[in-house]
Amino acid sequence: MGTTETTRVAIVGAGPAGLLLAHLLGQSGIPSIVIDGRTREEVETTIRAGILEQGTVEILHQSGASNRVTTVGSRHDGIELRFDGEGHRIEFAATVGRGVWLYPQHEVLKDLIGVLLEAGQDLRFGVTAVAVADVDSDRPRVIAAGPDGERFEIEADIVVGADGSRGVTREAVTGSHGGFYREYPFAWFGVLCEAPPSAEELIYSSSPDGFALISQRSPTVQRMYFQCDPDDDPDAYDERELWDILQARVPGTTLNEGRIFQRDVLRFRSFVAHRLRRARVVLVGDAAHTVPPTGAKGMNLAVADVVLLSDALRALLTENDERLLDAYPERALARIWKAQHFSWWMTNMLHVAPDATDFDRARQVGELRTVVESEHGRAYLAEAYTGWPLAR
Repeated sequence: MGTTETTRVAIVGAGPAGLLLAHLLGQSGIPSIVIDGRTREEVETTIRAGILEQGTVEILHQSGASNRVTTVGSRHDGIELRFDGEGHRIEFAATVGRGVWLYPQHEVLKDLIGVLLEAGQDLRFGVTAVAVADVDSDRPRVIAAGPDGERFEIEADIVVGADGSRGVTREAVTGSHGGFYREYPFAWFGVLCEAPPSAEELIYSSSPDGFALISQRSPTVQRMYFQCDPDDDPDAYDERELWDILQARVPGTTLNEGRIFQRDVLRFRSFVAHRLRRARVVLVGDAAHTVPPTGAKGMNLAVADVVLLSDALRALLTENDERLLDAYPERALARIWKAQHFSWWMTNMLHVAPDATDFDRARQVGELRTVVESEHGRAYLAEAYTGWPLAR
């Protein structure tokens, strides 16, 4: 099996959850080892969504994990819901006193990696977790393989799975049961293009032809999506066809066009693990749950997990107090299911189901009007979109 190394916390996965947890633990003097099968370049260049709740931004900034999130990131105080050819602004700041920041996830990862390496964090790329052993013991072990394929073990007080819903840690915790799962009958066709922004804030548009999201990445690069079939081929459309589809889905707004340099199809699914903890192996982030992207909850939900778990591990490893760790699953799941509901609600309110009838479409417009014409409807959307307060 090779060598055995020891640490207080072994973290599998160098995504937002794993890296932020290592950062917060390090500030409390708790050492950890983080491993990820991807290269550093793959981690830092894989482009993901970038809407950060106010609580996420505050944690990143106040902990020193990212200064650029507030200097480079762009604060948004609202979104536009567009249907029946008209736009309706959902005001955040005046309604709930909070906002969101547009800051791509890969930029957050670059910030975290830089801060961690500067602090001397043991961070290993190209190292794959093969299995988790001794799951029910006080010293679980991660069996890993380095870039050369040679295996070794990491023995720890706690193993944290931040390696996604198909990772080895999720399987070690939940076994064959897996979790609660829903797949959606549609997906997003996403494009990155070289163009100036088409709007100051994000546009969520529901049209008879299907949904579209007009988002941003920078002053010169924009991210846009339209509803598609999950089995669509990203290369089946030429550039003119893609722009015509996007423009038809956002009536009343003229999109700024430019060269499309990336395209992909993003499938939708909702997942919550059957359990989040087994003895001293714990799940966070995508290993514990996934949500459709419509509600912008993915990374933000991972950060909320980490805030709870970092406090729990600090109490356990510095004070030998296990109460917060015992409470972690229930406390985390309370927010997870709220976020699942919000993401499901936004998704179903804005997308056209393949078997939708005329009644379904008219009812959907009625639901949208109920939200935008109601002070309390707008307030609920603003509160959930900008994020509920983080529990410490």
